[in-house]
Amino acid sequence: MDTITLGDVTVTRVREYYGPVDLTPEAFVPESPAQAWENHRSWLVPDFLDAETNSVNSAIQTWVLRSEGKTILVDTGVGNHKDRPYAPVWNRLNTDFLGNLARAGVRPEDVDIVINTHLHVDHVGWNTCLDGRTWVPTFPNATYLMAKADFDYWNPANEIQTLLGRGNQNVFEDSVAPVHEAGLTHLWEGSYQIDGNLRLDLAPGHTPGSSVLRLESGSDRALFVGDLIHSPIQIHEPDANSCFCEDPAQARATRRELLGSAVDDNALVFPAHLGGHGAAEVVREGDKFAIKGWAPFTPYTEQA
Repeated sequence: MDTITLGDVTVTRVREYYGPVDLTPEAFVPESPAQAWENHRSWLVPDFLDAETNSVNSAIQTWVLRSEGKTILVDTGVGNHKDRPYAPVWNRLNTDFLGNLARAGVRPEDVDIVINTHLHVDHVGWNTCLDGRTWVPTFPNATYLMAKADFDYWNPANEIQTLLGRGNQNVFEDSVAPVHEAGLTHLWEGSYQIDGNLRLDLAPGHTPGSSVLRLESGSDRALFVGDLIHSPIQIHEPDANSCFCEDPAQARATRRELLGSAVDDNALVFPAHLGGHGAAEVVREGDKFAIKGWAPFTPYTEQA
């Protein structure tokens, strides 16, 4: 179990997948200068970049928070047995995620709240699992918190033309609709106070309903920023979007705002997909930002 404590909240990292995602830096973060990757190569390799294949390494993981007696999951990964014809890296995975969750002391029925920071394919998968031939909620006693803006945007009934397009095919039908139909979702707008330590705020750009989870407990602060940062290179190059941002201009503005907030509040920044030490302290560096230090999680490359 890989756990740290922030104020009265414990944060545990639970792995679903770690490794290459078949995208080069130029493809994954097309607005990032090639020289930036070269300048930081000494620490990007191996945790964030595969030196042999030049593929970005990415983690699919869930953050388990225990706060005020509740067990809270932040994002639920890709899921098993899901048909993802236009996202081949995630097509019909079969991982031991629930086993990893159990080793972290969490049974599906123990989960009180599930937070989907946004509704992309790799953030909602374990919302459901197969029961025979039917997708059912994996966490039957949980309230699933989803931003209404993302729920509406990705709902196929609304026929919205999205940047990701077919890359998110089947996701709403097998991982979102079943929990909504079961009456387990809360579609929030603006902001949502979870408890005395945790609050969700909209942070649009990557998707219309992308959200940030703010942790404030005692003297500790943290921001769980979802996919506004895919790679740590985006801390050094905050105007560089990933190829998956639906509103590029808004994503840049939101990323800069959140990184600035993290500096001002001395908050740990938890991107959804970072391998390595998982989270970072940041500082201003001119009109950009830099990594001051890392959280004490064990890098996947150092785990047996």
